[in-house]
Amino acid sequence: MIQVTVNDEIDRKIKELVQLKQSQRSKNWTPGKDWVQYSGSYFDDDEYVAGIECFLDGWLALGENGIRFERQFRSKLGKNHGALTNSGSSANLLMISALKSKKLYNLPVGTKVITPAAGFPTTINPILQNGFTPVFVDIELDTLNLNLDQVEDAAKQGARILVFAHVLGNPPNMDRLMEIVNKYNLILLEDCCDALGSKYDGKLLGSFGQFASCSFYPAHHITMGEGGFVACRTEEQEIVLKSLREWGRGCYCSGKGAACLRNGMCKKRFSNWLPAFPDEIFDHKYVYEEIGYNLKPLEMQAAIGLVQLQKMDRIIEIRKKNFNRLYSIFSKYHKVFHLPKATEKSDPSWFAFPLTIRDGVYVKRNQFTMYLEDNKIQTRNYFGGNVLLQPAYDGVYSGDAKKDFPVSSKVTTDTFFLGTSPVIADEQLDYIETIVHNYFDKANNFRV
Repeated sequence: MIQVTVNDEIDRKIKELVQLKQSQRSKNWTPGKDWVQYSGSYFDDDEYVAGIECFLDGWLALGENGIRFERQFRSKLGKNHGALTNSGSSANLLMISALKSKKLYNLPVGTKVITPAAGFPTTINPILQNGFTPVFVDIELDTLNLNLDQVEDAAKQGARILVFAHVLGNPPNMDRLMEIVNKYNLILLEDCCDALGSKYDGKLLGSFGQFASCSFYPAHHITMGEGGFVACRTEEQEIVLKSLREWGRGCYCSGKGAACLRNGMCKKRFSNWLPAFPDEIFDHKYVYEEIGYNLKPLEMQAAIGLVQLQKMDRIIEIRKKNFNRLYSIFSKYHKVFHLPKATEKSDPSWFAFPLTIRDGVYVKRNQFTMYLEDNKIQTRNYFGGNVLLQPAYDGVYSGDAKKDFPVSSKVTTDTFFLGTSPVIADEQLDYIETIVHNYFDKANNFRV
């Protein structure tokens, strides 16, 4: 006979209350009245229950759920090691900061880093924040990815690092890119924040470089509200990442169990850790070996993430389906838009559906996106476009950023995207199709 414990009864009541709250929030979607969101969390009762149970357990800082998530997730980026952090931006900061560690590459200030001029700022910001020197390259119009000819030219000029984002889930030609990386001995860092589950020639994106980052912001493939991950190849890299994540301290034991053990999980927490005091017993938790940060997530986030991991395959499947449906809608207007193009040999787990207005056509991006927004269809620009033209980066590049990176400049004014998120239902895609077709039916001088 099954005995029902007090905890079982509490779990049941929590589940009931969450289901009641969710039923009160749910409503039918009304075309033209309710938004077609470009993204959103793909949650059901399980995420909320996991978060509440974790909170009630009383351990708030990163703990056992975080450890389990790290063990389960790292393989999703094709790696054997990694560290959970509080955002994808922090993940980028950690993987670039790790290159300065004396335990790893010990790269000096001024080290040259190749990176595209167009994209999201937090791929570029850690380069500047660590005192490295960015070497900017333009992008290609059809995929919005790196111009690999320019990457090779930059590598010839003594660059040491290559960092870039796989654009909206779609990689560059990784065969050519890895030839460049190997030929010029570059350290490759992959920003996979938009590309979880994407593959190139059967290999997961994230598996190519020394480090790879991912984001769990609500717009991304899986979410824990905020959160990020750095995957890496070796245990030594993981130790440095976790030290940088946690104030730079040398102790890398983590979790509730470790905190409650007198001498830590390593069995040598209280030892002779400080070279300046070789005879002094010192607590390893207060020994600092890196110039670090505090970039830890909450334990509750990891609990939610563990539930999301179980839905990852389904989420990717829906994103691909939604991308294909959007392609069928917009392919009729290929004379107006550059349509998104998957790189040969790739299998993208699409974050979004990008469109770029062709030169010389009568459609303007702002005009078209405002039409969609007026009809309650959310759109987004391709992030910062040519980031060097943003106010924060005035003076970062000494040349003419607008002319020197013409494709990046074009996407600043002419590229936008629609969502492929699993929160977008078939009826909403039907509505998008109707609204788009109505626009072009009414447009003057348009010929398919």
